[in-house]
Amino acid sequence: MSDGGSVLAPLRETNFRYYALSRLVDRAGSTMAGVALAFAVLEVSDSATALGIVLAAYSIPMVVFLLAGGVLADTFGRTLVMQATNVLSAVSQLGMAALVISGTAELWHLVVLAALNGTATAAGMPAMAGLLPQLVPRAQLQQANLVLAVPENALMVLGPAISGLLVVTIGPGWALAVDGFTYVAATLLLMRVRIPPPLPREDPPGVLADLREGWTYLTSTTWLWVVVASFSLLNAITSGAFNTLGPVLATETDIGEGGWGLIRSAEAVGFLLCSLVLIKIRLRRPLLWGMVAIAFGGAPMIALGIEPVLVAGAVAAFAAGIGSQVFGLGWDLAMREHVPDEMLSRAYSYDMLGSFVAIPIGQLTIGPLAAVFGVQPVMLIAGLAYATLALATLASRSVRDLTRVTTVGPVATTPTP
Repeated sequence: MSDGGSVLAPLRETNFRYYALSRLVDRAGSTMAGVALAFAVLEVSDSATALGIVLAAYSIPMVVFLLAGGVLADTFGRTLVMQATNVLSAVSQLGMAALVISGTAELWHLVVLAALNGTATAAGMPAMAGLLPQLVPRAQLQQANLVLAVPENALMVLGPAISGLLVVTIGPGWALAVDGFTYVAATLLLMRVRIPPPLPREDPPGVLADLREGWTYLTSTTWLWVVVASFSLLNAITSGAFNTLGPVLATETDIGEGGWGLIRSAEAVGFLLCSLVLIKIRLRRPLLWGMVAIAFGGAPMIALGIEPVLVAGAVAAFAAGIGSQVFGLGWDLAMREHVPDEMLSRAYSYDMLGSFVAIPIGQLTIGPLAAVFGVQPVMLIAGLAYATLALATLASRSVRDLTRVTTVGPVATTPTP
């Protein structure tokens, strides 16, 4: 890689080191939480519809509060918002773990606590996404993304498999407890990140004016709204067909809970290996390659829809992991190189809002659809639709032709007022 020095160059920045370690600790728990929560719900209520309700309870507050999260981050400072939301996430996750471990959990408990966790996540995600350009020089953004991705993806290889093992041996509550404690540790590490708060504006425009400004930027930036609109449907398909029906299909076939954990780990192996390869590759057209790659996200649904076999599901998930890593890097480069820093958290909040807005619909409708048409046929159709929608996004020239920014800028230690 010719730009920005070696791949480890971002680690020379003290703020980046603590930020990276905080994210790594948080990811160590969250890689286990998804598998654990799915089987915790199925233990309380053996129903795909019930699982969809709990997942929707997490997703709906994310949709509602994402825009507020972007404004909070750009107004009060991204590190402060991340610390506060981590504390709230820890409280909700540890409460859920205690109920599951004690055997007193009821479906409504999980719904309420999942909603609280989703609220915290919504407020914190735009802050986390917008913080990186303040920590490293702009020329090192690709290296910084990969420094974060490699160890996180390594954890994602082990997390789902370990979580599946815990579910089988001692129950799903312990994995949720680990995730809760990692929020606490991540918050302590974030306290070492020293970023000056945003400078106060002489005439603060107010929340609504900030949101209007962000909306204007979104609608006037073609590549941004086209990809966001595409992911509104893609994420609804994934959250409904793969994340909701996948554990149900596993429990009904020879795949089992442990096998489902291995499938998720195979996806993470794809993340990890691809992130290592991308260290040597410069994505000159980040969205072109990103959208081609993300189309492989339909492969696990197609494979499991045709025949729920562990090996086929794992291989397809591995391919999906590669595609997801390529797109993730391409999207972050496009956002962080082309969006002005003072607009970045709001742009990410609209990105996340559009990408997540249809997720609850997918989660709530997939169970009834599977009850009528069968789990496997719904999975197969969902996978084919996913791949088709991803490739259709390339009809936009703005998406196909977006290139990297070649100018080198300093570390943005103080947001533009």
